Amino acid sequence: MLKKAVIPLGGLGTRLYPLTVDTSKAMVRFLNRPLIEWMVASLARQGVREVYLAVSGFNNYIPLIDYMGGGERIAFTLSLPPDVFRVRYQPNIPTTGNAHAVKIVMDYYGIDESVVVLQGDTLAKLDLLDLWTHHYREAPFMTVVLKRLEEWRDVSMYGVAELNEDSTIKRFVEKPRTETAPSRLVNTGVYVLSPHFKDFFKTSTGSNLLRTGQMDFGRHVIPASVETGHKLYGYVTDDYWFDVGTPETYLEAVFYMLRNMRPDDIGVTFSYKNVRMQGRTAESERLHRELVRRDAVGEICFEGDVLLGRHISVGRGTRISDSIIDHYTILGENVVVENSVIMDRCVVGDGSVVKGSIVGRHCQIGRGVELVGSILGTGVEVMNEARCVGSKIWPHQKLGEKIHLQNIVSSA
Repeated sequence: MLKKAVIPLGGLGTRLYPLTVDTSKAMVRFLNRPLIEWMVASLARQGVREVYLAVSGFNNYIPLIDYMGGGERIAFTLSLPPDVFRVRYQPNIPTTGNAHAVKIVMDYYGIDESVVVLQGDTLAKLDLLDLWTHHYREAPFMTVVLKRLEEWRDVSMYGVAELNEDSTIKRFVEKPRTETAPSRLVNTGVYVLSPHFKDFFKTSTGSNLLRTGQMDFGRHVIPASVETGHKLYGYVTDDYWFDVGTPETYLEAVFYMLRNMRPDDIGVTFSYKNVRMQGRTAESERLHRELVRRDAVGEICFEGDVLLGRHISVGRGTRISDSIIDHYTILGENVVVENSVIMDRCVVGDGSVVKGSIVGRHCQIGRGVELVGSILGTGVEVMNEARCVGSKIWPHQKLGEKIHLQNIVSSA
């Protein structure tokens, strides 16, 4: 069984800007908790007992170790005994790619068993026992988890594999043109590595990749391994998989998970219609009852699938539809929130409208504001009656009163 996992967390997360300008991608809020917590908890539930976070850079390492610590939070949440589950970290050694980060971790901690590798922006439903069974039976150098994309999706953003009849990988092409792609089986960034994975870098091909800094799994290591005759097995999953690397895929993933995960798995303690509420204290229970009462008499309105965090405040006449409201957020009177995510400790003033948008942490939105299809970074302040459509606002910016922005990227 797979007992160890490595999660590479390098890079700046630029595709997810402005949410990741000053925040590690792994720490972006997702269903009212950091994204990395979902990944690590899922592994721990399936028997993984050591997770290695292969971090690089100040913005990645500092918030991660401050929040995750040695894994105590996850162990407590899952009621695991003390000293059963651990989170460890990559030493402060510069890396040249995600495969390099994994090699450093395996070398440093002396890992001589099979490990599962997931990328830091991946959300996937994995049956680790089934994945391990296939890997153990086939005994490949590496197992690559693949997902068959629907016809309408563009495969040119991914690595694409062509399989032999025995499901070994015949060919692997990174980001091919859709019309010339060898298949629609794309690389999910989830791998099972055999113990001798490290030995590949002692071969002439592997050592050359290491020496020249070509150490990305998809661009370098997997194609080179296939070309040099190593056995790579393609494990095709039919379960959900999301690359949470852009605002669009973030919204797609967060609402899919809200609608399809068990309430217990997202910390929901009370449900009313399709409204899920978080919080276990007596004060939270009182708030839940009060929100139900106010919705029943028409004082506020909930529609569609909604997730409400702890200690929120909802003003009279406010309507929340298919949206996620994070902890300690205050919504004023006659606010409309549709198809949006509002992260923790935000304030939205009376009469404001938020549609198809992501509002980052600790934002202050004034009265009569309209946000449509926009993304606000951490700590943005939007003054009264401003209008922001299709725009991205970098952290800690201030949008003036009655300003109108459309399709703007505001980074200064």
